[in-house]
Amino acid sequence: MAKAVKLLKFSAIILLLAGLIAYVLFAMTALAKPDPEERCQGMELAFNDAAAVNFIDAKEVEAMLKSRGLYPKGKLMCEVDTRSIEQVIRQNVFVEDVECYKTSGGNLRIQIEQRTPVIYIIPDGKDGYYIDKDGKVIPSSVYTSNMVVATGYIPKNFAATELADFGSFLQADKFWDAQIEQIYLLKGKDGKPLVEIIPRVGNHVVYLGTIDGYEKKLRRLKIFYEKAMGTVGWNKYDRINLEYNNQIICTKSRKRHSGN
Repeated sequence: MAKAVKLLKFSAIILLLAGLIAYVLFAMTALAKPDPEERCQGMELAFNDAAAVNFIDAKEVEAMLKSRGLYPKGKLMCEVDTRSIEQVIRQNVFVEDVECYKTSGGNLRIQIEQRTPVIYIIPDGKDGYYIDKDGKVIPSSVYTSNMVVATGYIPKNFAATELADFGSFLQADKFWDAQIEQIYLLKGKDGKPLVEIIPRVGNHVVYLGTIDGYEKKLRRLKIFYEKAMGTVGWNKYDRINLEYNNQIICTKSRKRHSGN
């Protein structure tokens, strides 16, 4: 008799737990199911902070979506097509990636990653443009004075490869990002660009020769700055030549004498 009572109690507990689990699952399903009458209250745009220049803003995104009939505000949430919204925004030349998703309260969140320019290019006789870290061209709609500028003889294939790599290196290095203001390129005898650097501090020009091995060349220059410039001063030289391996050739400034 006692065993039968225990078995009955155990069965009741199992049934109770099963019912509780079923209720929880039902409640979760009901809550997860979107309200078919819920309408989109608005868009929340978030842009990556990595980009030095804001090439695209909320007004442009709004205009893009309205022109394609995808502007979500006021629409039923079940009719808002997040994938199509992503595809349209991604077509913008200034956008590298985008993620769009619905949030609670009938809102739509759009996270936009802009292209990150690493250098501003002004070729001889041509309009300026940006190059991003992947070597892709970004049209020059906005200019920032904090960006390193490259001018002179700049073939487009050189800008998209070697110069993009060089710009990425400079931007990633705190010292060189702060020190280098402008890059000037000359046409070498073989048609290969030759690189001159104009620093922010000092009146000298740094000549690299070809861009090959720029990391080693700048490493030598930084050591020279640390060891010599504090003693002789930043305006001691007109030109610092790093073209040759393991050598630094400095040309002294001419002293000016006032007549009596």
